[in-house]
Amino acid sequence: MDQGAYKRAGGGTGAGRRAAASGRSSRPRSPWQPARERARQREVKRDAVILAAARIFKERGYHNTTLDDIAAHLNVTKPTLYYYLDNKEQIIYECFRVGIGRIRAGLAELEADSACGRDKLEALVHRYAEVMASDFGWCMVRVEEQDLGPSMGRRIKQLKSQIDQGIRRLVRAGIEDGSIRDCDPKMTSFALAGALNWIGYWYRSGAALTPAQIADRFVDLFDHGLRPR
Repeated sequence: MDQGAYKRAGGGTGAGRRAAASGRSSRPRSPWQPARERARQREVKRDAVILAAARIFKERGYHNTTLDDIAAHLNVTKPTLYYYLDNKEQIIYECFRVGIGRIRAGLAELEADSACGRDKLEALVHRYAEVMASDFGWCMVRVEEQDLGPSMGRRIKQLKSQIDQGIRRLVRAGIEDGSIRDCDPKMTSFALAGALNWIGYWYRSGAALTPAQIADRFVDLFDHGLRPR
């Protein structure tokens, strides 16, 4: 097209640009969200499934809870759950993983801290106690009793071992810097974890003590037992 014809068609003029812009603006808006937002929404809904399952497992027990129960709690159909998690075994594993993930995160933060070993151990006991009194505490202590497959069982044992080894490192650090009296790190870790894990068996929402208050009492108990003599 020559220049004159281009101008007669409105190209390069204000009218032409407005017409082009009008054409673009009339393009229908997509009803689908961008991929990043869809991924974020999927993660939010997946987390909601895991939290709902943790609460129902705690109330009814793992074997007495069905996927229909979880779906009904969320006002969705059972097939909807399969979009987020494969089966009930994976759901309880994810409940366990979320809870222990909070302890692992706290452990990683503390090991990078410059505080003395005893202070770091106290902070970890506090974090651990609060997690065990949370919605995920029951799943964390009962998950290995639920006849899970060998692969799932190995993953659970590995995650528990990481926490055990982390507690031992903090105890050894405290012994070395003099903030914890000389003791057996392995037995100390077993004693701490055993006592803290038991919270998952007996704690119920609405109890006389809040999770933070329970954590304070555990910290106070262990602190007096660990001070150098």
